Amino acid sequence: MHIRIINPNTTTTFTTGLVAAATTFAATGTLVDARSPASGTPSVESHVEEAIAAIGVMEEIVKGEQDGVNAYVIACFGDTGVAAARELTNAPVVGMTEAAFFAASLVAARFSVITLPPRTRIHTERVLRETGMSERCAAVRAIDVPVLDLEDEEEAIGVAFLEAARHALDEDHAEAIVLGCAGLTNLVEPLTRELGVPVIDGVMAGLKMAEGLVMLGLGTSKRSSFAYPPAKNLTGPFSTLLKG
Repeated sequence: MHIRIINPNTTTTFTTGLVAAATTFAATGTLVDARSPASGTPSVESHVEEAIAAIGVMEEIVKGEQDGVNAYVIACFGDTGVAAARELTNAPVVGMTEAAFFAASLVAARFSVITLPPRTRIHTERVLRETGMSERCAAVRAIDVPVLDLEDEEEAIGVAFLEAARHALDEDHAEAIVLGCAGLTNLVEPLTRELGVPVIDGVMAGLKMAEGLVMLGLGTSKRSSFAYPPAKNLTGPFSTLLKG
């Protein structure tokens, strides 16, 4: 089976890191690759950037359909472009945020999310509402660090996440921690060891869920909500997304 991880931002080092981590988690016989848009935003930390990045996600889905991809994982916390992506394919499309929430709910009664930077809390809260997981989430905490600093401040980021997670366990009474950003797989093992509770990385959870959906023969329903969009003659750079 062929699983493609789509990184909605244009920072290719993130994309490379995602596929390297995913290769160690993928089942035997699963081909995992990763793509990011050729143009767009280097990180998604605002509504404007999310709208821009969603176009890139759709473009990558169109390419994936040509490549025969069996399922997709969208690697951006906030699940940028997931709904639109599901309209463009019959294959499963798994958002890392929803995957993290579903996984956390299976191993803990309540979980806290640690994301970054603080302004992105609203994106997390949107997915909590859409998935019906608001009641299971004890709190959404945020570290005041830009996403792009993840590449250069790995040790400091780890310390900040550990501190925030300890507050979540003590003050929120959380029983599991969801890491609220892609590219944090390397924090799962040390945080789990230090905290003694499940720590969930949504990209890897999404990968395993995508594999499971393909194995079960389940694809995106085209009955109504995620039916293929009506054929229209779009113009300019959008002309390749829909065919009139």
